[in-house]
Order: sequence, then C-alpha cells, then structure tokens
Amino acid sequence: MGIIRDIVKRIFGNDIAGKVWDRLEIIGDIAIVKSPRLAGLKDPLSLDEYRIIANEIMKIHKNVKSVWLAITPAAGEYRVRKKYVHLSGERRSETIYKEYGCKFKVDITKAFLTPRLSYEHLRVAKLVREGEKVVNMFAGVGTFSIIIACKSKVRLVHSIDVNPFAWKFMVENIKINKVEDRVIPHLGDSAEIIKRKLTDLASRVLMPLPGLALDYTEYALQALRKRGIIHIYLHIRALKGEDPLAKAISLARRRAEGLGAKVIGSSARIVRLVGPRIYQVVVDLDIKKR
Repeated sequence: MGIIRDIVKRIFGNDIAGKVWDRLEIIGDIAIVKSPRLAGLKDPLSLDEYRIIANEIMKIHKNVKSVWLAITPAAGEYRVRKKYVHLSGERRSETIYKEYGCKFKVDITKAFLTPRLSYEHLRVAKLVREGEKVVNMFAGVGTFSIIIACKSKVRLVHSIDVNPFAWKFMVENIKINKVEDRVIPHLGDSAEIIKRKLTDLASRVLMPLPGLALDYTEYALQALRKRGIIHIYLHIRALKGEDPLAKAISLARRRAEGLGAKVIGSSARIVRLVGPRIYQVVVDLDIKKR
C-alpha cells in the first residue's frame, strides 16, 4: 500500500481507501498528489479531505514544503497541466530537483518534469558513445540533455523546446550544471530548428514527447546522419492480451520505414504506466537513411 492510500485508510477508512488514486510525486521540496480525474475517473475525495492528506504528507516527508493537487494531465504545446490546486505549505510552485548529481530548477505550473523518467535519463546517457552529437527534440528544462552531458563523453547535445518558460529554466540549468560547452539550448519548434540548423548532424535523436513523436519522426530522420539511433517515446493503449512493446515497435518501425528509412534493429521497454491500460513505451530504432 502506498503513502496516500495508507493515510486515507488511517483517517477515512477502508472503503474510501480502496477508491483513491495512490499516486504521489515529489519534485525537490514540492509534493504533487494526483487526482483520478487525470485519467477521466471520478474523484472520491473533496478538496478539504485532500488538504488533510497534504498535511499528513508533510509530517511524513519533512523535506516537503509545499503540496499541490494535479487535476488535469500535462497537455498542449507547452506540456503543462492547466489545473493545479495548492493544498498545504508554502504557496510556491518553483523548486530545485536533483537527479544523479545534477540540479534542475523548475516551476511545476510552467514546465514538465517527472522523477518517473529518472531511470530512462540515465539509461540513455549510458548508451551515448564518446564524441556523439545528440539532438533532443523536446527537451523541457533540460533533464535528458544535461544528464547526458554529465554522465557521458558526448560531443554536443542540441537541446530544443518550444515552451519559453521551460527554455528559460533549461538555460539556467545548463549554467548551474556547468555544461555550457556541451549543451546548446534552442528555443522554438523542433521541426523548424532542425530544418534551419541541424540537418544531417546527429548520431542520436531523442523524442521524449509521446503526443508528437510519430508526427515529428520525419524531422528526427532529417537531423540524423547516414546512420544513427532514434529514441521514440509513445503512449500505447494495450487491450487485454495485447503486448504494448510489440505494438509500439510496430508503430515506430512502420512510421520510419514509411518515410524511406531502413530499420536495422529495434527494441523497446515500458517506461511507466500512465493510465488504465495505457503505457509509456520507448522504442530504440537503429536507423540507416537511404
């Protein structure tokens, strides 16, 4: 049993505990409680009940200074949640998040960041070979880009985001982590940035935005040199008996091959569960351009 369900069981009883969404994220010194409404489900708790839970969270996690309730999923061009409700503690949405020795300044209401991608950040960084040039098409506040710069011998990471708030934090985070010589921030739509500046440049391209990854695959291929790796992140709905990994690989391969690329090899892993039977899956494609 997770922390939220345990608190609800202790204060409100077993019946309600069985209906709550047991999802809590801690980013720096801010805790985010996730409402079932994120998945279109009915929320059994009132705001007053959530505030009681928030106070209990702060008693358990002494480092947490502010607790927020997330009501809507990250969406739209800027990948932000449209609705947060402050529950307890300091009425502050900006914090410093630490991961693998790197520091990231972020405002949870203005830019997307989740600790649930931490394994993936390091996994990709460990795959980067010495001297590679990498393009990160949807970089946010720079987590993937900066961890690659700190944990590999990458030559350059071109780090792109269209959200001006995320870009501002990215620029600051590059300085905080002292990787100005290895991470170049770009503000704008990744398709336009690649077409103007980054064609035939990268040996590796990251596409960590499931909502746009398939649509932007042609620009990932454009950024890639003659041969390289594309990491495509997708949201896959898998019905009973369906394999989300096989489904994701099929979608990614068909898209790349439909754009004229030759897929030399492919693999996939489930990154996280994002809703009922909905998985975030990363597909690693080894691509040779024709």
